[in-house]
Amino acid sequence: MIDWHSVDTVLLDMDGTLLDLSFDNWFWQRHVPEAYARQLGLPQQEADRIIHDWIASHQGTLNWYCLDFWTAELGLEIARLKREARDRISVRPGAETFLQRLQESGKQIVMVTNAHRDALDVKLEQTGIDRYFHELVSSHDYGHPKEAQSFWQHLQRHLPFDPAKALLVDDSLPVLHSAQLYGIGQPVSILHPDSSLPRREHTDPFVAIDDFASVLP
Repeated sequence: MIDWHSVDTVLLDMDGTLLDLSFDNWFWQRHVPEAYARQLGLPQQEADRIIHDWIASHQGTLNWYCLDFWTAELGLEIARLKREARDRISVRPGAETFLQRLQESGKQIVMVTNAHRDALDVKLEQTGIDRYFHELVSSHDYGHPKEAQSFWQHLQRHLPFDPAKALLVDDSLPVLHSAQLYGIGQPVSILHPDSSLPRREHTDPFVAIDDFASVLP
């Protein structure tokens, strides 16, 4: 499935790839709307609709991932809410073994995430997976999300690598399409990013991982 002999650099997403996306889906779909309803004294159904529509209108932009933006927009301390709920954060099955094997392989290992630095800090404190990486890159460092070509241009200037010899594992299909357009040699998708939801069907054009144990280097 993965041609490890052709890989010098491994680029790994965090949420939905290494970490269970169930935390983020719960946080934004339930926890934030509930906090918003309490703060404004709104019926829960109305708060759910407002938050859903508000978030959807920014999907695919850097604002969608920015805790500072949502703190200002919603009047809620989003980073504090994430930290208070950090016990719900978990590593996906097999991901840590996968990271250990990558570390032993001697390849350059880089986290590339759209997560805001405050969210990244909370998740790394909770899981400790930062110890497996040579670099931790947030799209907020560059001012462009991974869906944009400019992100990959900034990444290559900051961290010289050969795109043709790079592997990217990510649960976002728009991100994978962007990486493929840039020339990333092996874009790989995730079939089960959220353990609380069914495994998705493999209909995209990318190699897809259901079990990290099947693709260990």
